[in-house]
Amino acid sequence: MRWRSFAACLATALVIVPAASARDEWPDTPLARTQALAELQTLNAELLSHPSATLTLEHWCSAHHLATQAKILAHRVQGGDKPLPPDGRMLLGIGADEPVRYRRVQLACGDTVLSDADNWYVPSRLTATMNRQLDTTDEPFGKVVQLLHFHRQTLSADLLWSPLPQGWDSGAVLPPASNQPLAIPSHVLQHRALLYTQDNQPFSLVVESYTASVLVRP
Repeated sequence: MRWRSFAACLATALVIVPAASARDEWPDTPLARTQALAELQTLNAELLSHPSATLTLEHWCSAHHLATQAKILAHRVQGGDKPLPPDGRMLLGIGADEPVRYRRVQLACGDTVLSDADNWYVPSRLTATMNRQLDTTDEPFGKVVQLLHFHRQTLSADLLWSPLPQGWDSGAVLPPASNQPLAIPSHVLQHRALLYTQDNQPFSLVVESYTASVLVRP
């Protein structure tokens, strides 16, 4: 609770400016590292508290002024299918012969890609209209299936990068400032989740990898 309160206060205090490539604009200082971690923790908390990652990113896009129009678009990534993870059929509650479709998209706000999403879903648990939209449009998955009144069970939520060393809140020495930009990897946060219908039937397994562009330079 102490960290969440700190992160919320720090995030509120930040002055946000538009940034298409925010990862290039963070200085490598103790303050910037602390601010970056606050941003990551804030986004992580928002994603965990809402069923739709798409709508959460749309709100994030609006609050941080990432584009003139705060609208998330799903850019389909065409190519070879990724196999369902080994535990996928068990998690989805389906047999060995049940068809599963794969969809990979980049969720973008304007020109800024915020997330790469891998989605395996059971077409028999969607309507014909939903399946047609998923096959023929770039509409985000969460918006297409809204009428299912779905809810989300997060299986894992992992920080792929931390700007502060382990034990920083217990007195560990922070890295000294440098004259270089803060080195941020291409992806900073990853969620793995199941989507359920209102009747509690799983229909989608998603892995969402959030890019460094979610970190908006204060």
